[in-house]
Amino acid sequence: MDFSSFITSLLTSFLIFVVLILIFTWLSRKPANDVIYYPNRILKGLDPMNGHRTRNPFSWIKEAISSSEENIIDMAGVDTAVYFVFLRTVLGILVISGILLLPILLPVAVTDINTTLTKETNSNGTFNNLDKLAIGNVQNKSPRLWAFLLATYWVSFITFFMLWKAYKHVLELRSSAQSRSDVARPEQFTVLVRDIPPVPHGQSRKEQVDAYFKRLHPETFHKSLVITDNKEVNKKFQKLEGYRKKLAHAEAVYAESKTASNPEGTRPSCKTGFLGLIGSKVDTINFCNENIKELVSELEREQNGTIKDKQQAAALIVFCSRPAATLASQTVHSPTVDSWTVMPAPEPRQLLWSNLPIPFYQRQIRQYIVYGIVFLTVCFYTIPVGFFSAFTTLENLSKYLPFLKAIVDLVEIKTVLEAFLPQLALLVFMALLPMFLMMLSKAEGIPSESHAVRAASGKYFYFTIFTVFIGFTLGGSLFDNLKNVGKHPDQIVTMLGDSVPKVAMYFITFVALKFFVGYGLELSRLVPLIIYHLKRKYLCKTEEELKEAWAPGSMGYATRVPNDMLIVTLSLCYSVISPLIIPFGVLYFGFGWLVLRNQALKVFVPSYESYGRMWPHMHTRIVAALFVFQLTMIGYFGTKAFVYTPLLIPLPFLSVIFAFVCQKRFYQSFAVNPLEVACQSLKEAPNLDSIAEAYVPPCLSSVKHDGTEPV
Repeated sequence: MDFSSFITSLLTSFLIFVVLILIFTWLSRKPANDVIYYPNRILKGLDPMNGHRTRNPFSWIKEAISSSEENIIDMAGVDTAVYFVFLRTVLGILVISGILLLPILLPVAVTDINTTLTKETNSNGTFNNLDKLAIGNVQNKSPRLWAFLLATYWVSFITFFMLWKAYKHVLELRSSAQSRSDVARPEQFTVLVRDIPPVPHGQSRKEQVDAYFKRLHPETFHKSLVITDNKEVNKKFQKLEGYRKKLAHAEAVYAESKTASNPEGTRPSCKTGFLGLIGSKVDTINFCNENIKELVSELEREQNGTIKDKQQAAALIVFCSRPAATLASQTVHSPTVDSWTVMPAPEPRQLLWSNLPIPFYQRQIRQYIVYGIVFLTVCFYTIPVGFFSAFTTLENLSKYLPFLKAIVDLVEIKTVLEAFLPQLALLVFMALLPMFLMMLSKAEGIPSESHAVRAASGKYFYFTIFTVFIGFTLGGSLFDNLKNVGKHPDQIVTMLGDSVPKVAMYFITFVALKFFVGYGLELSRLVPLIIYHLKRKYLCKTEEELKEAWAPGSMGYATRVPNDMLIVTLSLCYSVISPLIIPFGVLYFGFGWLVLRNQALKVFVPSYESYGRMWPHMHTRIVAALFVFQLTMIGYFGTKAFVYTPLLIPLPFLSVIFAFVCQKRFYQSFAVNPLEVACQSLKEAPNLDSIAEAYVPPCLSSVKHDGTEPV
């Protein structure tokens, strides 16, 4: 990428960001848009604008900066507060690293004269002043390489220090939230038991479970809830809910049709066939009432049959106290691993009910199959991504697609293509994966939504590493590299190091595009705003429909965290080779901290609370990114024929040791709730029956299914 394309990309991205910020400032002050820009505050019964609508376009920045960690926890939960610890930690790593690297490495690189590089790059017309700001401008075997070698150690030790400090802070946040005396959360009194053995003759499943836990926990056992196969009853429940919503919509349309000229109004009608497009035409209100009446009796029969005849080999056990549930969740109940598996219960709202009865060995087999599918998918995606990256230069476009030569030679088109085509294509590639990976994660038999999010996030992270970082890095010389890897697989580290500098400017513009355009769209919320107003005008007739139209959703960690991890990896891996990426990484995580803090306080509503359970996975992947950085530097110093390259060899081993020590010291408190935390007394004794009822799925709850409120 030449200098003009680089500047065009940055300026265009910045202008888009400014326009989106101005749009946000204008639209967010209009009361009609409050449900889009302040839904979290509205759902909590707070005034969207704290009683006044300021004309200051930067008031949201002041509020975001001045808000405390306690404010974030109150409005968005512990998971969100932990995510901001992650952003702040990475920001600290890059800022502290940049304080030393930028004023030292840039002058060291720019004042050297690599005549070989100048001759090679000038021959194909790609050399520009940006290349002088990187390690590539330093001559092979030069003593100046010492500065870059020591910088590698500096970045590594700063990362170790910041991660250790953050791990301790997150652990304190988690323990403080779990030991609160004013909140009795259902999952703190409950354990999940899976892999229940076959029912003995003469007993029901519930009798078997009750007898087992009364014998082992005679003084603390309160109640069991056996998991049932809810597939059929849930279908009828969802169908009933659909007719109820359709009836409310039809009644609203009918009431709206009554006017002075037509006091009787016009009763709405619909067709009874597929999607209401075919079949006989009927009165919608009468049709819905008839179906609701029929489904109520069917649902009651199905509920009774489900509770009696469809009990599964899993159950939720409610204990009398938090310490009792904590002790039970950490106790081995059976001599064999595939029988009476007891673990801490997830929140009621995040249980994946259909996964709970899956047997132990079937879960293991599913996991291996999913890993195999993920591996094959990574390979499949790497091929098109690698091939596409080979065409991201205009030289290759002209070479392999000669009919485009006349177009791409135009100065204006050339600049735009080089500035945006590769980055936009990469974003499209990665946008296709998240739902597929979440589906695979749930297919493993994972019991909770938060666990599935962590699993999908991990898969997505490794996708980004292999397809984006390695795929695009090696993609520029794809065919030669594939040939060399086949002949010399032991040289992959050297090849990676040799290829990294060639795409430095591409990744810098990619990071800039991500934070300027990405966070601009995040803050402006143009897409949700347009969808809401279209639905409000043409589709929504009831308050429930309106609420569904502006429902904000959650932070979306399954895709957000891996995307952030990709930027972490790029920023670390290029921090020494091309230090110019550090300011862009700082802007990405700085803007991210600011914009997402505003969104957490006003927009997003958490769909679950895991008390920062994602943090160990974030920590491990930052260490993995650091490990890739260290291997890359070893490979690159090898290509520079620097005799002191072996001095970098201890760094990857230090990263492995650091990750091991952190896991042994901290991870256990994330896997289970420490007894010391669980023993904190509550201000009021909880209603244990209410805790048990929280785990009853909606399709089996005690509700009058005739449109009235729950009993």
